[in-house]
Amino acid sequence: MAALQALVISALLVWSSYGKLVGPLVGARARRTALKRFVGEDRAEPAFRAVGAVELLLAAMLLLPPVWKVESLATIALSVGFLSYLTYTRIAAPDSSCGCAGSAMAPVTWRSFGRAGLLMGAAVWASTADTGWAASLPGATAVAVVVVEAMLFVALSSELDRYWLLPLRRLKVRLTHPLANTASYGVPLATSEHQLLRSGAYRAVNALLRSGIHDHWDEGDWRFISYTASYDDRQATAVFAVPRLRYEPDEVRVAVVDDESGETLYRPSLLPVLA
Repeated sequence: MAALQALVISALLVWSSYGKLVGPLVGARARRTALKRFVGEDRAEPAFRAVGAVELLLAAMLLLPPVWKVESLATIALSVGFLSYLTYTRIAAPDSSCGCAGSAMAPVTWRSFGRAGLLMGAAVWASTADTGWAASLPGATAVAVVVVEAMLFVALSSELDRYWLLPLRRLKVRLTHPLANTASYGVPLATSEHQLLRSGAYRAVNALLRSGIHDHWDEGDWRFISYTASYDDRQATAVFAVPRLRYEPDEVRVAVVDDESGETLYRPSLLPVLA
């Protein structure tokens, strides 16, 4: 089972590196982290990308034979670095985004520390292996342990909440929320804002927003809510389309539009977008 930890660790590191290396908002994500305070605003993005590159390199090395012990020790050192960084962030910049994994932005919480601690535990376990993962034939018990570990990593990753926790909350809302299936047309703005703030679309562009609600209007089954925003130092407007007559946070759509040219600057690829 110790040998199989390399697979678990590699999967986590690949996912963690993705948000640091891929996408148009890497710079914005970097500036939302404590790196801005730690290394300076100009160096935040290069440092952010460097961490992602190290994670990706280490993940690849863990999958390749034969020096798994050295790679496991490197992962332990990386975990210590993560825990130190999380502690620094929690103390010096508690409002900063974790910047830990994926492309979503999330604050540093006990779940962040728990995930880093679990990574360290997996790395320590991997260092005790006497063979590489490719030479290890997993039995049912080993597979069950790996599945449980994966579930723990998912549960400790707030960036993944929209894939499992939010659907569960959505089901609860459908069963209990008084507006879940309403046909009323007098939906208060506060209700739409409540839904918007719990959407993946809002979390995806939260770092770009520079105001509270700037304007809102209704068209058919949608309520449009706009915020002033900034994208690569360009003045912009973020426009959200929120379901007006039903409570469906996962259906919220967003587009960021340049104020001068009207050009659409950003639309999250993993979310429904404005037509």
